[in-house]
This record gives sequence, C-alpha cells and structure tokens, in this order.
Amino acid sequence: MRIDLVSAVPALLREPLEHSIVGRARTKGLLDVYVHDLRDEAINRHGQIDDYPFGGGAGMVLRPEPIFAVIERLLSERPYDEVIFTAPDGERLDQSMANGLSLKGNLIVLCGHYKGIDERVRERLITREISVGDYVLSGGELPALVLVDAIARLLPGVLGDEESALLDSFQAGRLDSPLYTRPAVFRDMAVPSVLTSGDHRRIALWRDEQSLERTRQRRPDLLAD
Repeated sequence: MRIDLVSAVPALLREPLEHSIVGRARTKGLLDVYVHDLRDEAINRHGQIDDYPFGGGAGMVLRPEPIFAVIERLLSERPYDEVIFTAPDGERLDQSMANGLSLKGNLIVLCGHYKGIDERVRERLITREISVGDYVLSGGELPALVLVDAIARLLPGVLGDEESALLDSFQAGRLDSPLYTRPAVFRDMAVPSVLTSGDHRRIALWRDEQSLERTRQRRPDLLAD
C-alpha cells in the first residue's frame, strides 16, 4: 500500500512516521509513505503558499496553485483510490472507515493548514473528506498521522498477532474488555480468577460480558444501533 501526504509543514510528519506500528509497516515493505512539501511548489521565491481570504476575515488560506501542482503530478504518475482532505467538517473517522481504507492500494492525504484551503481544491481534486473529531487543530498533519496509523495496523503482516486487530475496541461495535497481565496480584489487587482458570470458554464468555457492560457504561451510543 502507498500513502502520499501533502503538507505545508512536512516536519510535523516525518519523524512520527519512523516509529511504532507505521515504522514497522514501512520497514517490512508493507506500507510506503511519502511526504510532499507544498513549498516546493511555492508561487514565488519567498516560499509563499498562502494568502488572505477574499471578502476579508481573520487567518490565511492555502492557495490553490501549490496544491494543484503537487496532487496533479502524483495523479499523473499512478492511479489513486482516494484523494483525502483532513478537514473538521469531513466524515468522522471510525473503525469501519479505517477497515475500508486499509483495503485500498494508493491514497493521497492533503493536510489542511492555517484557516483552511481554497474551496476550488475541494471541488476539483478531493474525493473524500475525513475528520478525527469535533474540534479544531492548528493543521491537518496530526489527523493525517492518526489516519495512517489506523490504516497501517490493519495491513496483513504488520502486527505480530494479526488477530489482535480484529479484537480491538470498535471492531465489533463495542469497547474492548478490561486487560490484565503479570503479576497476578499487585498491591492487593488481584486479576479476576476466571482469567487464570485456563477455561477458555469461561474466559471468552467473561470477556464478552465485560465488553458489553463497559460499552453500556461508557459508550451507550454504540449499542443504540
């Protein structure tokens, strides 16, 4: 799988992509991630890629020329399944969406910055807009990293135990059950005895019950459907 990230601040992306699950996926050759600097297509020698919004108002807007130049070059080199814009007014990212995107071949992710991007980019180039929540960040780089991480861990061969991803919270429309590890007793707090019983049927039943109860308590909206 290949993901191209287009950003006004590429330094925010490069270091995190070297580590953890994404770094492992890249090292194994299961995921290629490339970062493209919009300033490489700046409109002048001063590196300008933004301008004041027409009609006035606070903030700056990313100009269309650099964005079109980078994305159209990528589109001329290979086919892409989606050109994604990380936007606060996009579709809310969820596990089902991450599952679907992990099955794609090539993705472009445009990271917004400043006040936003020229609307003509969204009208002409973007095929999907994704939000990571109902709040505003200083740029789309962090949401892009969240998206890449959510996708990378689903790629076959990335995780040591591929079943782990299938048992994550939200995969079955519920939260995960409580997790415990050694020692069996820590500061007078003991692991539930069922988990050390060796009875895999009882353990599976306990986990299912705990998952359902935790979801009822913390995210009842997930059960409403």
